[in-house]
Amino acid sequence: MIYPDAAAWRAAPRKRVLLFGMSGLGKTHLAAMLRAAGGWFHYSVDYRIGTRYMGELIADNFKREAMKVPLLRELLMTDSVYIASNITFDNLAPLSTYLGKPGDPARGGLAFDEYRRRQDQHREAEIASLLDTPRFIDRAQDLYGYPHFVCDSGGSICEVVNPDDPADPVLTALSQCMLMVWIEGSEAHTEELVRRFDRAPKPMYYQPAFLAAAWADYLALTGRDEAQVDPDAFVRWTYARALAHRQPLYAGMARWGITVTAEEVAAVRSVAAFDDLIARALTRTLDPAAARA
Repeated sequence: MIYPDAAAWRAAPRKRVLLFGMSGLGKTHLAAMLRAAGGWFHYSVDYRIGTRYMGELIADNFKREAMKVPLLRELLMTDSVYIASNITFDNLAPLSTYLGKPGDPARGGLAFDEYRRRQDQHREAEIASLLDTPRFIDRAQDLYGYPHFVCDSGGSICEVVNPDDPADPVLTALSQCMLMVWIEGSEAHTEELVRRFDRAPKPMYYQPAFLAAAWADYLALTGRDEAQVDPDAFVRWTYARALAHRQPLYAGMARWGITVTAEEVAAVRSVAAFDDLIARALTRTLDPAAARA
């Protein structure tokens, strides 16, 4: 790890961390707090995906729908209107909408082949955005003068790396320039995330093998063909399974860095409190005897 102990972290003139874990446990909230306090550059992987790597795909999808409306078609064909995504750190809906959900087109679903194609696009974009991080660390310092850097990763980071491979190219690149910080949730957090998702099911990225198995199992369970699947019902059914699938992957990634709990993160209200949190976690990981003393 780039900080060998808590003292080195506290004394570091340039602090660099990558936050990862399930969506909804405080990654973006913590990164936004650091950014607002000053001195911290906030790099959002999902924002990078939705602008640099999938922005054109997202905008073209909007235009494809607009071309179905005669008035908008005429305006688009004469360059009289401009259609673009208004994605922000806090509103990633354009990216989610493009990813979509598989199933009945009458209920907003995508044909499974098209859905899988968009999933593959997201995978490539996420890997590229993660590998862009070292360059943005330098850019944040050289161009904007930010001494500190926080990478706010997406919940699907664990789906595009292999934490059991000591030579994994993405994890190697990230761990060499940042401290990897897992925000670990409890069973209660997982239950609340499932309840929240059930109220408002959203598109998400799945590992290809997991997605193929989940889709096949759902079709067999319901006895429906692809075009009859309720898109929301499928992603609701899949969500808890996806969280269970991701948990050991996050735990494997934690071996590349440190772990903090979602409860600890929720208590952080200042940069000083964040520094204390990371220092405690470093001590727990690197010097367990001292942490127990």
